[in-house]
Amino acid sequence: MRFQKGLLFLFFALLIIGAIAHSGCANIVPPSGGPRDTIPPVLLSATPPDQTKNFGGGKMTGQKIIFKFDEYIDPKDIRTELIVNPLPKVEPIADGHLQLLTVRLKDTLQPNTTYSLNFYKGIKDVNEGNVLKNFTYVFSTGNHIDSGQVAGQVILALTGKADSSMVVVLHKKFDDSAVAKERPRYLTKVDTNGRFFFNYLEPGRYAIYAMKDEGGSHKYLSKSQLFAFADSPITVNVNSGHFVTMFAYSEIPDTKSKSSTSSNNSGSNGSNKSSTPKPKKEKDKRLQLSVNAANNVFDALDTFRVTFTQGLKLFDSTQIRFMDENFKDVNLKLYRWVRDTLNKNFALYYSWPWPLDTKFNLILPKTSVMDSAGRKLLKDDTVTFRTKKDIDYGEVRIRAFNLDLTRRPILLMFQGDAIKYSLPFGNKKEIRKVLFKPGDYELRILFDTNGNGKWDAGEFFKKHRQPERVITIRKKFTVKANWDNDWDYTF
Repeated sequence: MRFQKGLLFLFFALLIIGAIAHSGCANIVPPSGGPRDTIPPVLLSATPPDQTKNFGGGKMTGQKIIFKFDEYIDPKDIRTELIVNPLPKVEPIADGHLQLLTVRLKDTLQPNTTYSLNFYKGIKDVNEGNVLKNFTYVFSTGNHIDSGQVAGQVILALTGKADSSMVVVLHKKFDDSAVAKERPRYLTKVDTNGRFFFNYLEPGRYAIYAMKDEGGSHKYLSKSQLFAFADSPITVNVNSGHFVTMFAYSEIPDTKSKSSTSSNNSGSNGSNKSSTPKPKKEKDKRLQLSVNAANNVFDALDTFRVTFTQGLKLFDSTQIRFMDENFKDVNLKLYRWVRDTLNKNFALYYSWPWPLDTKFNLILPKTSVMDSAGRKLLKDDTVTFRTKKDIDYGEVRIRAFNLDLTRRPILLMFQGDAIKYSLPFGNKKEIRKVLFKPGDYELRILFDTNGNGKWDAGEFFKKHRQPERVITIRKKFTVKANWDNDWDYTF
């Protein structure tokens, strides 16, 4: 009996020890911090209060405004985002510390004037970066608050898209030079959709412009600068608002996005070096060339090009033989060579499109070419290539119903920012191409006002000519090889 009691005691002891050990090995999980903070700072007070009239009690200099929020704010973007209207000659100083934001007005205030401080995305909390969007503080040095409004949108004329780096300005001077020389009266930013809004405007007539604000000058200083203008001034009063749509352009396009509008310029970027291999020791002596035929296959919709690493001093086309697959000379009257200004690229214009699934040979005698350093081909060189087959291309048929042909519409097919095809509708509401290079395209319609076959930018000074309109009708149109690619669009 005593032995049984001992076993029973040992059994319970082991159970207690096991429970304690299990408890000691358990993971300790800290309490949850709760959901993520998504609420932007909330204004608790402003000194002087918002919508204050007779601001400063008649004192027009050295004024200070203090804002207090319900949490700590991040001050790093406040100065760059803050815009004061009417625009001051001397920018204010804005500083944030803990929950306080202090704005010191350095410019002399004008009498009987309504001012607005627009912070846009400048006010955000420290921990999560939640932005108090478009926070605006208003005061007047007179006994009333102006309430004039103007809204609108800025659209890029060539793409139909928006550029959120643009600003919109209002001028009280109407001569053309004002937008290049004078400080505007009011300024606002556009949003990601190109929309803009002015509030608390003084009644009166204004010229309205939009521009890419290079260097923060708020002026139109360069023909390469994105710019837009309204055809006529607007009149702002208490009882009416305005919605203004402007189409932006640059008279001189950025060279990085500059592209041809030719209907047959969608050539291959692939290159194929000369077919004759050379030992490494001879490469420094040898004149190097390449052609735009990847793996000896040439796009029949492209222009055949021979490219040299250096500009040539000699290119004797009379020695170069262009031959068919049987090494029979092609009739000289059927093709021609065109060189670029650097004498590095030489284009062979034969036919368009080239014959499909056809082999050609190009023979360059070693005496036919020489660069400025005197380098020549070490021996006669032969470049052989074959054009693509019809199954490598797709057929395209695009019909546009209710299209006004009197506006001279042209179908523009983009890849990225480059125009790959420019196809006039002419007297039909249909574009049809039996051979078309496969790929993804964005479709736009250009209304060719002057009938010159290309998009024309606007011209503001003296002529006041608006840019030609372009409308995007499809973001992505996929052309498949060996396929009938049909699409109908109704305006």
